[in-house]
Amino acid sequence: MKNNRFLSILFICLLLAVGVSAQNTVKTSVPDTIIIPVVPDSDTIGIARVRNELAAAKLNEANMRMEIELLKYQADAADSLKQAKQMQRIDSLRALTPGVPVVVTGDTLFYLYAKRGGYTPQQRAQMDADAIEELGKRFNLNPDSVYIESTDIVTDIMYGNKVIVSFTDQDGLWANCSRDQLAAKERQVIVQKLKELKEEHSAWQLGKRILYFILVLAGQYLLFWLTSWLYRKLKVRIQKLKDTKLKPISIQNYQLLDTQKQVNLLIFLANIGRYVVMLLQLLITVPLLFSIFPQTKDLAYTIFSYIWNPVKSIFWGIVEYIPNLFTIIIIYYAVKYLVKGLRYLATEIDSGHLKITGFYPDWALPTFHIFRFLLYAFMIAMIYPYLPGADSDIFKGISVFVGLIVSLGSSTVIGNIMAGLVITYMRPFKLGDRIKLNDTTGNVIEKTALVTRIKTPKNELVTIPNSFIMSSHTVNYSSSARTYGLIIHTEVSIGYDVPWRKVHQLLIDSALATEGVSADPEPFVLETSLQDWYPVYQINAYIKEADKLTQIHSDLLQNIQDKFAEADVEIMSPHYMAMRDGNESTIPKEDIKPQTTGTGSTKPA
Repeated sequence: MKNNRFLSILFICLLLAVGVSAQNTVKTSVPDTIIIPVVPDSDTIGIARVRNELAAAKLNEANMRMEIELLKYQADAADSLKQAKQMQRIDSLRALTPGVPVVVTGDTLFYLYAKRGGYTPQQRAQMDADAIEELGKRFNLNPDSVYIESTDIVTDIMYGNKVIVSFTDQDGLWANCSRDQLAAKERQVIVQKLKELKEEHSAWQLGKRILYFILVLAGQYLLFWLTSWLYRKLKVRIQKLKDTKLKPISIQNYQLLDTQKQVNLLIFLANIGRYVVMLLQLLITVPLLFSIFPQTKDLAYTIFSYIWNPVKSIFWGIVEYIPNLFTIIIIYYAVKYLVKGLRYLATEIDSGHLKITGFYPDWALPTFHIFRFLLYAFMIAMIYPYLPGADSDIFKGISVFVGLIVSLGSSTVIGNIMAGLVITYMRPFKLGDRIKLNDTTGNVIEKTALVTRIKTPKNELVTIPNSFIMSSHTVNYSSSARTYGLIIHTEVSIGYDVPWRKVHQLLIDSALATEGVSADPEPFVLETSLQDWYPVYQINAYIKEADKLTQIHSDLLQNIQDKFAEADVEIMSPHYMAMRDGNESTIPKEDIKPQTTGTGSTKPA
């Protein structure tokens, strides 16, 4: 740069020196070159004056030309410096700035880097591509008629009066050449592309495309016909299977599917398969039809993308999900076998093979169910982050919504579950126990986390929520019978005319004669009250079978009647007046057993 500036200054100095010497020469030589004779004629004097003025004008013209050349040189020097700076800046940006391709029907013709007239390179590339593609669709196109027209600021590639592409000096700098050279180079590329477009949009090509269109339609019609023909053949074969290979499908004694239902099901599946095949054919044929014509080729790609993009995304989603799937499988099987181990331990404890101090056998299975629930909940919590879409806002929103619904609607359910857990570890009863819950008496036949079911002696099934059991009092007959022996009792009233010791013995004998009453501990009698007309006696007996409580109690009452009738003792319930006017006793005669006398004869009691 410094050398160029020094040369420029030296050149300007030489030009100034040449100009000064020329002026001196002109001034000194004017009298020598222009000799004006002294004549008295006035015309001669005018001619001389004109010649002097002409010589001065020539001198001024020479000076002005020198000045113009000097200014032009200065401007060229400034432009060269500016151009050099621009080239340095472009070279620094070239590696970082990608060009914008001008793409026509899938082919990249050239690249644009600079703005022009307020348009970005992207906008210029799109406008140039549209102009070339629109020009290529003309039937009367002559690609060789494309020419170049250059002005002071821009070089245009034109066809007729239409500008196809414009190049500026900036475009030339990016291409390391002048804009005219760039335009000449890209003109050949555009002409070649226009020839291809003309060939593609010719009448011959249009005829071939119409023929292809008709052939594809005919092929699709034949495929539809062939699919329907195969379906009809398959339908006939299926109907023939009814009497040959098909057999009724039964689960235990229930016939799930007979042969006719199987035939109908197979025909239905075959029909579904036919429509699926037809749909696949259409999914292939429709994009193919649109791709035949250039005007609808983009639409064909769009339609095909509607089909292919979901399939591709699903496929790649499955491939990318395989590592997470293996993680989920490992977690699942780890929890599964841990649950199996806990089930084995619970079964051993429940059966009595394994005993743990302070842990009752009837706690084993409920405890196992609790741990199984916790393990599966833990498994779900571990698997949740690996599920597809677990990080999406929609998935999170649905999870929050489901949790809110469960929390709002499950307060009673949660209360019953907690009550069920408390009942399990309180052990107020177990399966098979005879219990009394408020006014309900029966055997426990089912215990769940939510409810307990009781079967009454009348075969009534009563379902009771666990939360209700927690707030009620429960009587367990079976537990008392197993541990201490359950005491059943009943009361009778006998008149004061019968000695109380005899009544006690008769009641004890009645209890011992009852099946299910234990002889040890021995039954005992309590006198509960002394009424105005009679004392009240209460017989108490031990039993071990709480399930037969109702039947044992009934048998006891029957034996009391028999024993007192045999002893000729009246039971004063209901009340009887102790006045005899010759009426018969209330003791039934036909139920009195014959008594054996000392001589071996019998007489009625």
